Amino acid sequence: MSRRARAPRAPPPASSTSGGPRPRPTTTRARARTATAVADALVASVEVLLLDLDGTVYAGDRPVRGAAEAVAACRERGVAVRFVTNNASLPPEDVAAHLGRTGVRASAEEVRTSSQAGASLVVDRCGAGARVLVVGGPGVALACRAAGLVPVTSADDEPVAVLQGFGPDVGWAALTEAAYAVRAGALWVATNVDTVLARERGPALGNGSLVAAVRTATGAEPLVAGKPERPLLDAAADGRRALVVGDRLDTDVAGARAAGLSSLWVATGVDATAAVLDAPPHQRPDHLGADLGALLAPAATVVREGEGPQRSWRCGDAQVRRGPDGLVAEDGGQPLDVLRAACAARWELEDVAVTDDLRRRVSPLDAR
Repeated sequence: MSRRARAPRAPPPASSTSGGPRPRPTTTRARARTATAVADALVASVEVLLLDLDGTVYAGDRPVRGAAEAVAACRERGVAVRFVTNNASLPPEDVAAHLGRTGVRASAEEVRTSSQAGASLVVDRCGAGARVLVVGGPGVALACRAAGLVPVTSADDEPVAVLQGFGPDVGWAALTEAAYAVRAGALWVATNVDTVLARERGPALGNGSLVAAVRTATGAEPLVAGKPERPLLDAAADGRRALVVGDRLDTDVAGARAAGLSSLWVATGVDATAAVLDAPPHQRPDHLGADLGALLAPAATVVREGEGPQRSWRCGDAQVRRGPDGLVAEDGGQPLDVLRAACAARWELEDVAVTDDLRRRVSPLDAR
């Protein structure tokens, strides 16, 4: 979603069909329209997609509707795909296998985890061969071994670093060993600090909630490898034009901004439309989509019309203006276009309220 005032791009002419029972042959003009639609797709502007997983491609064991088809279509257009996850519990091979079970083809080489980024941080600070107390699922220890580090499980083993990642079985004993090591002077690296994870039953405790326990016990602050910090995204982008796609503003979008990359927020996970409307500057996405299908559509344009108190913001058939009680939406327009126009207005005016009626207009997106 562009927030600059500019004239809207004219849509390609509608394709024509014959009235008879037999389909009309494809013409040179029709092929040109198809090529234009492909060229105008949001994904056409990038070399690699950095896709979040939980809440974007899948939610736990459940595939997100349309995700597999959208990823496949992006591959067909020659765009590289990297699955970038803050969830450190699984190794890349297991992540790729889980993606396959949800209908998304993926290889381990296309997966980038916060465990890998965290292990790289430890190597940079402590060198290969260093002993590291690992906290988390099997992906944390495997990432350490792959990076040439020596995983240990007790502070009595005198580790020089602690690498803390998510694991569904992490409990008091492991967190206490981490606290002992951190107090003894070990470098503390957290794979990520997501406080919650998207699950079928709703948001569940994430690694950030477990990191908070060690922080409370030690008074220390960890280095963070995953989103919203840069290391994970920098490694995944590898210097290419990239688009970060995710459902969370505080990790996916903030991480993209920190890394100097464009971002697409999708309404399939943790953050709802209210959070997008109220997002602080460092968590404002460049584009808004209902789901990964937004990658295959042209980038939406929001146009500001008029000046002063009478100005309004238009996206497609949706129009938002400032009323006496805050931002209001005129009749017409799809919820996503209303949200795009409302965000442009809200982020430009900063101090204006959003009326309950406008929030209701965009709330169908939250039901996804």
